[in-house]
Amino acid sequence: MSGRGEAPAREASAGLLLAAGSGSRLGTPKALVELRGERLVDRGVRLLRDGGCHPVVVVLGAAAAQVRGAVTVGNPRWRSGMGSSLRVGLDALPSDAARVVIALVDQPFIGPQAVRRLIRAAREGASVAVATYGGAPRNPVLIAREHFAEVAALAVGDVGARPFLRAHPELVVRVACDDVGDPADIDTPADLSELRAR
Repeated sequence: MSGRGEAPAREASAGLLLAAGSGSRLGTPKALVELRGERLVDRGVRLLRDGGCHPVVVVLGAAAAQVRGAVTVGNPRWRSGMGSSLRVGLDALPSDAARVVIALVDQPFIGPQAVRRLIRAAREGASVAVATYGGAPRNPVLIAREHFAEVAALAVGDVGARPFLRAHPELVVRVACDDVGDPADIDTPADLSELRAR
């Protein structure tokens, strides 16, 4: 029996970090890029862990890496796009994970409070929750286990959960996260230089 204040196993919130890409426009795999002395893959794991996710699964592909504090799985089909990485990651989640918070490796300034807000929304009844910034949906995204199969089925090519979210707007709870992070992503060397200058 769970003690007072402990979340039961069925309430477990796993974290999933998608980090398999080659960073073609950047010129190097994003997972291994360093920002303020920390690899982006490690920042992403810290985001999810500090936000309350356990365990954290990282999907790698173009680059191999030892990642502390997370379970790593390889996506041999990473070249086909984000969809295959999302499917690999969902398959790797433990059976007692009631939900997953999905984050991308190239958004290093999203704060852990955004993850906490999504988990809170789920505990208040949401089965799908999306962080918004300036009213626009971005990442991270929370998905309840009951939707995993459909999310995986719709994740084809270089898209992740977006087709599922668009197909089911009635399920999506938007969670404002403007005050707890910046969703700016790193796609090009100019993006990286700008973020390093902050």
